[in-house]
Amino acid sequence: MAKSKKYDCCIQHNDTGWSVEIIRKVTAKKTVVSKRQDGFATESDAIEWGQNEVKVFLQQHNERNKLRSQQHEAGKS
Repeated sequence: MAKSKKYDCCIQHNDTGWSVEIIRKVTAKKTVVSKRQDGFATESDAIEWGQNEVKVFLQQHNERNKLRSQQHEAGKS
């Protein structure tokens, strides 16, 4: 599964099929579900979706950090 320090995906089997949760680590002990998707027919579909979503979250996080850094530098000038 896709992993990072801050984001991870958790796959669970339930009555209607497979579900995936994108989990964000807030602190060492606390986690928050950032996104959830239900109704996957197979475990492989769920894993694929979860890995792709973690990548998207990481890309968005990096872009936000770059933008904030640029704004911070522009504010110093």
